[in-house]
Amino acid sequence: MAKNALLTLLLLAALPAHAQKIQAGLACKHTGKDFTYDCLLTLVRGNEPLSGAQVTVGADMPSMPMAHNVKPVKATPGKNPGQYRARLELEMPGEWAVKLRLDGPLRDQLILHYNFTESGTSPRK
Repeated sequence: MAKNALLTLLLLAALPAHAQKIQAGLACKHTGKDFTYDCLLTLVRGNEPLSGAQVTVGADMPSMPMAHNVKPVKATPGKNPGQYRARLELEMPGEWAVKLRLDGPLRDQLILHYNFTESGTSPRK
C-alpha cells in the first residue's frame, strides 16, 4: 500500500502547470449609475497572469437565491496580462456571489463573494 501511495505522490508532482489552481481578484468601482459597477478581474495561475481566457461574469445574491440573478456579461481583456474588464449591473447593494466562467485554453468556474456598496467592493470575510 505504501508503494502505491508513493507512486501517486510522484505522479501528482509531475502534473503539468495547467493543473494548477486559478486565483482570481476583483476590484469594482461604482459608476454613479444605480447599482452599476465597472470591474477589473485579475486571473493568475501558478504565479503567472492568465491571459487568453474567455471570461463570462454573472452574479447572484446568496441571501436571496434565484431572486436576484444578474444576466452574465462577457469580459474584455484589460491593459495588462491576466486582467479582464466587465460592467456589472446589479439590482441592489449588498453581498453578491460573482460567478466567473472561463473558457478558451482551459475551462473552469470560480465563485467570488464580495460586498458591493457605493464606494466599491470588498471581499466578504
